[in-house]
Amino acid sequence: MRTKLLAIAGATAVTLFLFPSSAQAGHSWGGYHWARTANPFTLQLGDNVSSQWDSALSGASADWSRSTVLDTRVVAGVSNPKNCRGTTGRVEVCNSTYGNTGWLGIASISITGGTHITQGTVKLNDTYFNTPQYNTAAWRNLVTCQEVGHTFGLDHQDEDFNNANLGTCMDYTNDPSTNQHPNQHDYDELASIYSHVDSTSTLGTAAAAGASVGNSPESWGSLVSGSRADRHSTYVRHFADGTTVVTHVIWA
Repeated sequence: MRTKLLAIAGATAVTLFLFPSSAQAGHSWGGYHWARTANPFTLQLGDNVSSQWDSALSGASADWSRSTVLDTRVVAGVSNPKNCRGTTGRVEVCNSTYGNTGWLGIASISITGGTHITQGTVKLNDTYFNTPQYNTAAWRNLVTCQEVGHTFGLDHQDEDFNNANLGTCMDYTNDPSTNQHPNQHDYDELASIYSHVDSTSTLGTAAAAGASVGNSPESWGSLVSGSRADRHSTYVRHFADGTTVVTHVIWA
């Protein structure tokens, strides 16, 4: 059974579901979703990546746009890749040599009103992707696809790196060869997450920098699940303006 952890700061309540290692019947990330008034909706992915990552980003965008409820569009990025600050109403995707931080990739989403995503960021750490172990198209595709998927409100289908591959980028693995793209279960979960519409929208609002986190655990807030030993973690940080930033981490 899932264990619920409720983190409350002021008027903002964030529910995080801590998953066991087996594949999940449903893999919504805490009920987080973009507010919008109609489906399908279009989410912009800001391109702050180098040419080495262009194929992974465009491929992830094309894959996720096969969903019946959302489309993604790669647009010019407006963030400095070194800090990859978020922009309201969209997702910024960045790569850089973030250093020996221990992590391959992180996805952060800013939340308002408990579950509504207002911005997202994806960071891909070239310090590790430049090493022989991770410097492959398969690893780049898996991590890009997974971190972008998190910014829609998807969690992992499986968090055991040693289990047989499920054929989805939302599955942790030591062998990314067959886990580079979403599978039908991911599309079905997106349809479930976005089965309702909202009275307002958090998409494509005026481009402005919102609350963002940095590149180290100290900036991510409180650890609420996982560990570096597990090779995956989730952190939550509450800001004074009422925004909550939730961060998924995949460790090298």
